[in-house]
Amino acid sequence: MSDRIEIEEVSAVEQPPRARVEDVAEVRERKRDYLDGFLSQKPQGQPAGEPGGELYEAVVSALKEIYDPEIPVNIYDLGLIYGVDVTNDGHAVVTMTLTTPHCPVAETMPTEVELRVGAVPGIGSSEVNLVWDPAWDPAKMSDDAKLELGML
Repeated sequence: MSDRIEIEEVSAVEQPPRARVEDVAEVRERKRDYLDGFLSQKPQGQPAGEPGGELYEAVVSALKEIYDPEIPVNIYDLGLIYGVDVTNDGHAVVTMTLTTPHCPVAETMPTEVELRVGAVPGIGSSEVNLVWDPAWDPAKMSDDAKLELGML
């Protein structure tokens, strides 16, 4: 390998040829903008029983009004609600757990949830499934709940 540096002096650079419209062999028709159809669509509402739907959100709001008697946080933000299913005919199924199987409200909390959800306008019947697997742990809490309890 050589340690020598060579310098080349250039006096002028040839200009590259410019593109001309006449140089194109065939003129292509411009394709229709693919966003036209998307932008012309009207927003479709969420089905009432799906997340984001009116009935589903009303059930979640009802769940957020139920508080654990020992912890000043609602059961939804506490992470005790594992699932909410609302059918088109107004049947709601809530899958939930409790902080421990020996929770003082183990006998009354599922009944309260069933009554509150059943009282939501548009819900004809409600059902609560109490499960222990997976077990509840503080990681299931929302950030709002953790903030309320001084864990953030």
